[in-house]
Amino acid sequence: MAASVCPIDSLFSDQISALLKSPSPHQVQEYFQQLIAKRQCNGLRVKPEGEHGKGVCADFDFKEGDLILKDQMLVGAQHSSNKIDCLVCSFCFQFIGSIELQIGRKLYLQELGISVDNECGQSNRTECSSASLNNRSPLPQDTIESLMNGSMHLPCSEKFPLPSVVSCPGGCKEAYYCSESCAKADWDSFHCLLCTGKGSKSSNIEALLNFIQHANETNDIFILAAKVISFTILRYRNLKVAQFENLEKQDAANLCTKYGFPLLLEAWKPVSMGYKRRWWDCIALPEDVDSCDEAAFRMQIRDLAFTSLELLKEAMYDKECEPLFSLEIYGHIIGMFELNNLDLVVSSPVEDYFLYIDDLPLSEKKEAEKFSKPFLDALGDDYSICCQGTAFFPLQSCMNHSCIPNAKAFKREEDRDGQATIIALKPIPKGEEITISYIDEDLPYEERQALLEDYGFRCKCPRCSEG
Repeated sequence: MAASVCPIDSLFSDQISALLKSPSPHQVQEYFQQLIAKRQCNGLRVKPEGEHGKGVCADFDFKEGDLILKDQMLVGAQHSSNKIDCLVCSFCFQFIGSIELQIGRKLYLQELGISVDNECGQSNRTECSSASLNNRSPLPQDTIESLMNGSMHLPCSEKFPLPSVVSCPGGCKEAYYCSESCAKADWDSFHCLLCTGKGSKSSNIEALLNFIQHANETNDIFILAAKVISFTILRYRNLKVAQFENLEKQDAANLCTKYGFPLLLEAWKPVSMGYKRRWWDCIALPEDVDSCDEAAFRMQIRDLAFTSLELLKEAMYDKECEPLFSLEIYGHIIGMFELNNLDLVVSSPVEDYFLYIDDLPLSEKKEAEKFSKPFLDALGDDYSICCQGTAFFPLQSCMNHSCIPNAKAFKREEDRDGQATIIALKPIPKGEEITISYIDEDLPYEERQALLEDYGFRCKCPRCSEG
């Protein structure tokens, strides 16, 4: 079967090559020096050239257990199926509303069967519904509604206050926020082109809905790719406005032809820093796909990306940013997440709430459980589900792998949003490279190497050198 053809790839081959060209060591160093200074990440230095490409070094001594880094994501998204279980800010990903709203909303959506449809698909509805509802004791609908509308309060829930829910500025019912500042930041950086509400700046909301539906039914990594393209287009437009303001009026008409592509390159710069390969080239071969079928599998993945891209083009195409809508660029953006992503995880305050009730003195616990236990029983085994998603973290993505790492991604009790948190596992002296493990480092040697092949390298750390 012939491969799907994207005409933009041939029309803009030179521009695409320029966008995908690896930044020079000077550009890398300059970009990350500015980023580290802006974020006040004291004690870190990005090394642009090393044995394994970029790397992160300690700029002063870290002790075991020290916080090395809280890295704000460049772009991230909650998994679509996880939105049933967790209501979080669409920008910083902290939980919002109240303990009562979190529990009531989840029970309400479970009763509607939405989580069954999203997670299992219509064909398996009966079988999955039975499995999903095991160990649950349903509650009356009016009780659930009382939780959601705030007329019912659970004992001790005031110990776990959450930010109030702020609606999307564009009026969609998909994005919610913890504050007006997060709502504005998301709108200005990503969401205004991806909003399905009446205030959306998308050129075709119906097409956007089709794109989102396709992503939810196939792979929500496409949502992340769309956010990267939206982010770059909006940066380009802002740079263009700033350039207009700096030009004499008689020169403004020549802006697009004179400055267009250099402005797009500048807008793309934060994305250019991430290591990329085509998604269909770097995605791991599933265990149930035989090696003799690998070429056909990778072609299917490419065609899936092409279908997604065509839907996205209908929703937010921008003529001045046309190279961004090439299959080559789209494939490399998705591949960047495949190779560099760190799971987006935020622990649930609902779990903390029920653990708090369980730890109360016996007499207080019995009194509290008269009200709380029916809700715990109704939630069943899923009461503790955390916010889950995927994100790209610019500084974390520069950290190289080791099977004997000196640091790890670890959420502390106080880490309640989607930032990546990196903690020292052992003392790290100034000048030493900071490494993390991309895999479970406790696995046997051969299994570790097999998993690391998906990242495109064989590990030669001291532990692996011993065999």
